[in-house]
Amino acid sequence: MDGRKQFLLRMDPALWAELEAWARQEFRSVNGQIEYLLKQAVVKRKGASPPSTDSDTRPAEGAD
Repeated sequence: MDGRKQFLLRMDPALWAELEAWARQEFRSVNGQIEYLLKQAVVKRKGASPPSTDSDTRPAEGAD
């Protein structure tokens, strides 16, 4: 195990479907998408620049 905290999250099925579609567009798992969004929210709240990770460096859709 990689030291990540595991927990159960319940959500509305419609929200799950939206997250699943969004994650698919960004080539992430739903879990990865939720973690990415939470990290972005924490960074925004702190007013800092986001940390660079491999999963965050994908090119924007349509960028070439």
